[in-house]
Amino acid sequence: MYILLLSALIASGFFLHLYRAEAALSIPWVPDRSARLFSQRGLPPPLDDTFLSSPEYRLPLRTRGRDIVDQQGRRFKLSSVNWYGASDELFIPGGLDVCHRDEIARTIRRMGFNSVRLPYSDEMVMTNPTILPHLLSANRDLVGSRALDVLEAVVEALTAQGIAVIVNNHITSATWCCGADPCDAGWANDHLPPMMCRVRQTEEQWVQHWEEVMRRFVGNPLVVGADLRNEVRGVWGTMTWDMWARAAERAGNALLKLNKDWLIIVGGTESGNDLTGVAKRPVVLDVPDRVVYSAHVYSWSGWGSLEGRYSKRTYPSFVQAMRRNWAYLVEGDIAPVWVGEFGAPDKPGQGDANYWANLLRYLKAIDADFGYWAINPRKPKDNEQETYSLVEDDWVTPVLDYRMKDLTELMRAGRKLVKERDYA
Repeated sequence: MYILLLSALIASGFFLHLYRAEAALSIPWVPDRSARLFSQRGLPPPLDDTFLSSPEYRLPLRTRGRDIVDQQGRRFKLSSVNWYGASDELFIPGGLDVCHRDEIARTIRRMGFNSVRLPYSDEMVMTNPTILPHLLSANRDLVGSRALDVLEAVVEALTAQGIAVIVNNHITSATWCCGADPCDAGWANDHLPPMMCRVRQTEEQWVQHWEEVMRRFVGNPLVVGADLRNEVRGVWGTMTWDMWARAAERAGNALLKLNKDWLIIVGGTESGNDLTGVAKRPVVLDVPDRVVYSAHVYSWSGWGSLEGRYSKRTYPSFVQAMRRNWAYLVEGDIAPVWVGEFGAPDKPGQGDANYWANLLRYLKAIDADFGYWAINPRKPKDNEQETYSLVEDDWVTPVLDYRMKDLTELMRAGRKLVKERDYA
């Protein structure tokens, strides 16, 4: 009896501790003085020599060690932002009902981002629907267009501003990514029961969709790459790195037959977190120096580990996880890694702020290639507010808070070091 009572007391104390620890992560974070000053000063002008439209660059791009470089060996650092929507229910990049695509592209450049990750869904390619007119009310010249034509028009608007574009196959079904649905966990789902998946595709069809999308951009030199699939994952380790690497090689080689100059971007397994398999089994393509790896890092990443989610980690613990998962490729000058997704809300709790501070400190320290999620102020479904957004609802007014402050600093991290390395 006493043992049972003691066990109950210990268990109660343990769960109370967990509850308090979780509650502490949600306590609102108050911006520090540097973030407040940044919001008052406004954005500095963009660094024009970091855009591929600069005469200092000679295309095409390739990889060299940890860097993406041009034909002269000058590093091109991906300072990217995600512009989503074509992968979701409405089939087109967000904001085209609010602002002209040219103005959105100018805003992205004005904020200093030299590249955009542009997701699409396989369902969008399969159906290629005619877009409803009200979704294009600020882009009347596109009314009557199909989804792929709208995507192409957005790409042209971005590259006209000197912004590089990386196209991303985000999800199979046109919906928000990524949930627990196994039908969207990988690039193919024909191994699942026929009645299980609303949208089905084989690996061959996945490659064909890629070819259909990218064929439109063969002649656009600022469409620099293909991010093959967003956050491949499986249940309890069923998505092995070797399975994914073989599929990535098949798709990458097919795309390089269309244009040998494209970068082929391969994300990690376990929702983009795990690139440990590259050490023993790198992705090898028919054209050398084209593979860029990608990692995604969010506050909830790291769940299930002894150290806990990244929102809870100390800086040394966080760095150890980054080095184990992907950063060994960068620090060892083995291959480029683009941190293609990360983000935080405009009103963070203590856990969000801790994650953000650790991540940005580390990304600045290694001068990382990056892609912030996301520019969009609204999600397509139900016009829900996107708390991770970097612009207001008008799509042209930057949100000048702690995130944009750190991203601006990250864009400029290592510039002296880069110039010394480029021209040594």
